[in-house]
Amino acid sequence: MPVASDADTDAARQTGWKMTAPHTSVFTPMAAELPPNVTADTVVALTADLADDHVATLTGRDEEQLAAIAADARSQGIPLNIVVIPGNPGHDSSLRDLATEVGKTQQGTVVVLSDDWVGTYSDTVSRVRLEWAEDAAKYTQGASAEAAGNFVERLVTPEPMSWTAITCAVLAGTSVVIVGLAWVKARRTSEGPLGSD
Repeated sequence: MPVASDADTDAARQTGWKMTAPHTSVFTPMAAELPPNVTADTVVALTADLADDHVATLTGRDEEQLAAIAADARSQGIPLNIVVIPGNPGHDSSLRDLATEVGKTQQGTVVVLSDDWVGTYSDTVSRVRLEWAEDAAKYTQGASAEAAGNFVERLVTPEPMSWTAITCAVLAGTSVVIVGLAWVKARRTSEGPLGSD
């Protein structure tokens, strides 16, 4: 690591500029941050609560409706676990961290719902698809059954666009253009220079 010389220090005094610390800490991964009032013991309790009906709530609300939604998702091939916490944490990313912690002991997909935000983890569903489903479940103002229902509905609905089909169409179109340009170039070359009659 470079050390500031006396000349650098004098220049800083004259110009008013201050030396800053190196930004190596920017590149270190951050530790998982659980939502406020959720501890490691809470995670253990939530995981144990998921065993009977795949639903764990810290709010005590909508348990039966959520259990029905989880059972419906499982009947459609999505091994879903639903966790509900009260309020909204300081950062919505802490819900994803909680879902990841719960997912370490659960198979399939974990969705953590707060009043307005959603965090997910899955070992079977892509992150893109999870976030697409999350968008439908946000901002329900604590209606966790509605949020969970919207989330599952998005997961079981086919995506509106198939990126594989779009990519194939673009590649096919590009190939046609390249072949067409090569044909035009070959034809012009075989005709010779303009005006050579």
